[in-house]
Amino acid sequence: MAFDYYLYVGTYTRPAPYLGTTNGEGIYIFKFDSSTGQLEKVGEMGGIDNPSYLAIAHDGKYLYADSEVWGWHEGMLTAYAINKETGELTYLNKQATRGSINAYVSIDQTNQYAMIANYWDGHSVAMLPINDDGSLAPVSDSHEHTEKPEGTVPERQDKSHAHCVIPDPTNTYALVCDLGLDKIMIYKLDLENGKLVPNDPAFSKVNSGAGPRHLIFHPNQKFAYAIQELNSTISALSFDSGNGSLEVLQTISTLPDDFDGHSHCSDIHITPDGKYLYTGNRGHDTLTMYSVDENTGHLTLIGHQSTKGKTPRNFTIDPTSTFVLVGNQDSDTIVIFKINSDTGELEDTKITVDCPTPVCLKMLKI
Repeated sequence: MAFDYYLYVGTYTRPAPYLGTTNGEGIYIFKFDSSTGQLEKVGEMGGIDNPSYLAIAHDGKYLYADSEVWGWHEGMLTAYAINKETGELTYLNKQATRGSINAYVSIDQTNQYAMIANYWDGHSVAMLPINDDGSLAPVSDSHEHTEKPEGTVPERQDKSHAHCVIPDPTNTYALVCDLGLDKIMIYKLDLENGKLVPNDPAFSKVNSGAGPRHLIFHPNQKFAYAIQELNSTISALSFDSGNGSLEVLQTISTLPDDFDGHSHCSDIHITPDGKYLYTGNRGHDTLTMYSVDENTGHLTLIGHQSTKGKTPRNFTIDPTSTFVLVGNQDSDTIVIFKINSDTGELEDTKITVDCPTPVCLKMLKI
C-alpha cells in the first residue's frame, strides 16, 4: 500500500455529564492510503486530557489540540511538533485559553496565530500568538459575548456558547459560530497587533433556536455554510469579502421528512472541488449528502448515508475528494466511505478501523 497521508484523531479521555463514552487515551496517529481507503495505526500521543478538537498548521509542521475538560475553570491549548517522516508528535508547550470547555481551534492562514472557541464560561473567543518554533505564547486578545440570548431552546441557549472560530479565506476576518446567541460573530483580524477587532457588521443572525455550530467556506470563496446543531438545519450564506458580511440564502433540514426522534447536527465539510457537501447527524447517525450549485450557493439533497455506528461527531474528506472518514464517537470506530464523483453519494468500502471515542479527524499529506 502507498500511504500518502497521516490521520490524527482526537479523543475523549475523561468523563463529563454530556458524554456517553470516554475510552480514548490521547491523540491517535494513522497512515492513510488515498488510492484504497486503507488506514493503519502508527502511534499515539498520551499525556493530554480530552483533546476533542485539533488543528494542523498550514505548513504541516505543528499540531494544536484543545483540552475540553468538565470542571476546569480554564481550558488549555497544547502545541506539538510533527515529525513528517514518522507522523510522531513531540510536545512543545501549552497555554490557558481564558475560557472553559474548549470547542474548536483554528490557525490563521499565515500560521501566526491560533484561535480558540470557549463553549462554557469565561471569554467566548481567544487568540494566541504562535512562536517561531511552533510553541504558543499567552493569549494576546479575547472577547466575551455578553449579549442576552433570545433563542427558543433555553436549556442550551442560556448564554453565549461559542462553538467554532475560523478565518475567512482572505485571512481578513475571523468568524465565530455562537450556538447560544444564534449569531455568527464577525471580527477583523489584526495580525500586526494580535487583536480580534469587532467588525461592522458585527454579526449575522440565523433562525431563533437554530444553534450555529460549525462554519465552512466554499472553495470559490463566495459562499459559506453553517451547520446548526439544535434544529438540525444547514444554512447557505453569501459572503462579502469586502466588509465581512454574511447573508442567509437558503436554510434546509439535514433530516428526512419522516424522521421522528432526537438528533443534533455535528460537523460539516465540502469536497475540495466544491461539488458536494456533507453534514453529520448524531441521533439519526447519518451523513446528509448534498450537491452544490457553485453559481447560487444553493444545496440540493442527495440523500442520507448511515455511518454504520453511533454518534458521528466528526468526519473528514481526504484532499483528493475520494473518501470520507467518519469518527463514530460512541461506537469506537472510524468508518471509510468512497465518494461517487458522478453523484456525490457515499459508497460503503467495508473498511472499519477501531479507535476509542474518536471525536476529531485531521489529515496531513506525508
